[in-house]
Amino acid sequence: MKFLQSAILLIAGLAATQALAWENHSMASYRAFEKMPEVVNASTVTVEPLEAFLRAEESTLEALLASQEAWAIANLERYPTCPMELAFNADPSRSDHARRLAFLMALRVAPNSRFALYFEPDPWNPITGSAMAQGSVSTLRDSAGSSNKHLALKIGDTISALTVLATATDEPDYGLDINLWSDSSSEWGGVYGFGPQPFGNPALSFSTQAPFHMGFMHESRLLYLAAPFIKRTYPLLRSHQFSTLASLAFRTGHGYWGWRFAGLSLHYLQDLTQPFHATLAPSESTAKLLAANALAMAGLPRMKNDLVVLLSNRHLVFEKYLTELMQRSAALQQEGDLEKALHFQAKDHSYPDWSDRYLRDVVSRQASKASNSLASNLVAAMPAAYVSDPSFDFASEEGNIKLLADTVRQEKSERIRLDAALAELMANFGAHSRNALRGILRASTPP
Repeated sequence: MKFLQSAILLIAGLAATQALAWENHSMASYRAFEKMPEVVNASTVTVEPLEAFLRAEESTLEALLASQEAWAIANLERYPTCPMELAFNADPSRSDHARRLAFLMALRVAPNSRFALYFEPDPWNPITGSAMAQGSVSTLRDSAGSSNKHLALKIGDTISALTVLATATDEPDYGLDINLWSDSSSEWGGVYGFGPQPFGNPALSFSTQAPFHMGFMHESRLLYLAAPFIKRTYPLLRSHQFSTLASLAFRTGHGYWGWRFAGLSLHYLQDLTQPFHATLAPSESTAKLLAANALAMAGLPRMKNDLVVLLSNRHLVFEKYLTELMQRSAALQQEGDLEKALHFQAKDHSYPDWSDRYLRDVVSRQASKASNSLASNLVAAMPAAYVSDPSFDFASEEGNIKLLADTVRQEKSERIRLDAALAELMANFGAHSRNALRGILRASTPP
């Protein structure tokens, strides 16, 4: 029992700061889809509120959500079944507010999720509009999108499929999966049936979403024996829920919600293309993790604490460097290696066709295999203080750090290797996102 408790403490620390994967999904999604014929040739869609979609398709949604639950029971390991009282039942007599609440609780997402009418402009094509306050879009003050620009939409506006899709790929980081656990500080966590939070810090609101945005599906058998709770992750559930909602919306003539639900679904796939979300501790062996546990149990927690800090620092450095590269390309209007990789559609066909196993067997496995190499490249290319010094807290200093300027002073060959690894990750991000969307669109065609 003491060993397991120590494992819980270590892994909770390792995962607590990893709840947010790609810093901005939309920026990369614009590039991944802007040359995909199925997206760029799609008709513009008319904006409608979520309540209108739910009201129009209530009976169909009852059957769909029941089928989602059956799929999850059959396909997901350690799946906690949805309590029967949360099942979505059609009731045309209830109010729009009551119907919306019933729908969100049947999905077991945060019922205070905004689902506002907005879009995030493409940084390569800046436009003006009515900016929305962060709180109108997200329930998180420390949301990944806190520095992003959100422009308001009105019911009846027309908008491109690309804009809806790319914007929605960032949306699950705005509070959708917050406080869903029995030990969460929320009114709904106790009734959702997910049990206590398996890892992450329940006291940090953004950390409570971690088990829905991470998937440790390819760790060692020994690590699973020591910490079986790391299997309690649900990105596959969310991906399936929103992809089937997207197909339903497309089939029933709700194009706006078709593209928006598709983007929501893709967020979870894109998270799993990020090696820090597919592997518990990149470049660190199972033996080292277990040794850190043993020392912590003996009253010597330094090794455990150092691992937590280093993993957090490397994750943040990786995200910041990638974001700075893409922001520079947008500012200069010059396509760099990352944008070229995101556009590279020839890679799409090197993977199997989309299926229920794709996220686990293709996306997560690939990211897991790439994690050790990525971590090594990151350590070699970045200033040692940022990635190799556990006494340095990158998070507290991030606002004062410009990684592009700092890495210019590093060894050029090491930067070239890191940049090549990032381009490969972006190529995977783009290819898997497009393959998943093709699967959604195929399922949207009536038999």
